[in-house]
Amino acid sequence: MSSKRYTLAQWLQQAEAGFREHAQWRIPGVADQSPRREAQWLLAAALSQTQAWLMTWPERELTEAQLIRAEDWLARRLQGEPLALLRGEHEFWSLPLTVTADTLIPRADTERVVEVALGCLAQSDLSAPDILDLGTGSGAIALALAHSLPQAHLVAVDRSAPALAVAEANGRDLGLSVQWILSDWFSALGTMRFHLIVSNPPYLAEDDLHLLHLQHEPRSALVAESNGMADLWQLVTMAPAHLQDHGWLLLEHGATQAEAVREALQQRGFEQVQSWQDLAGQDRVSGGQWCVSAESTLADR
Repeated sequence: MSSKRYTLAQWLQQAEAGFREHAQWRIPGVADQSPRREAQWLLAAALSQTQAWLMTWPERELTEAQLIRAEDWLARRLQGEPLALLRGEHEFWSLPLTVTADTLIPRADTERVVEVALGCLAQSDLSAPDILDLGTGSGAIALALAHSLPQAHLVAVDRSAPALAVAEANGRDLGLSVQWILSDWFSALGTMRFHLIVSNPPYLAEDDLHLLHLQHEPRSALVAESNGMADLWQLVTMAPAHLQDHGWLLLEHGATQAEAVREALQQRGFEQVQSWQDLAGQDRVSGGQWCVSAESTLADR
């Protein structure tokens, strides 16, 4: 590292040039990715300041410690490491969540799962619904629902002990009550039944090009066999044994998988099968309602 002292403006200029020269940080398919804005976000996060503060004090010099941290973060960001992992924190549903290399970084599209879940529960007369979040990762969905429905009983499972530890710590930090269980999908849940089951399972195919830019997140939480459909199919098959009568199953999936998920739900016997769109207007969540009568009908076939 050079012993040269940098003002905020000088460092931002240098960082912007780096972002223009390297491409690993860019997200495929996202049009508006500004090197200047990326440099501003990075430095503001490294200094625990706002972008407005950077613009107010452009001639302020970085201290040696600040420069070391900013240079380290820049080098890692240029190699594609997400800013959320550099910060160790990401906001979801207006809740600050710790994230690590053991968890997925919650995406804005996943907030659609929470919105749909709240909408489905609003149709019922339940004052304290039982809700299950499968593959909870950082705990994002479960904690968002616990925050929105303080009377609900939330259970969240993950097969990764390190991920579950992150989720549990997030729950403690936020003061939200969730029962955390180490489980490979339903395996440790016995006969527990729920009014709502939600999941953002792995749904990328093993050859999905997006994986080149997701190398810093756990592959096991991203990739599923059968062209990304294996876990989705498994959850559709197994969920009825853990749903209350008229309970809902809601699944996040890829933009091209909605039709296949709806078909699986219908074949399994779910009713009111439908899909909901994300912020870009693409099918992102599909689900259906399980009725005990559907199980009896299938048994009679």
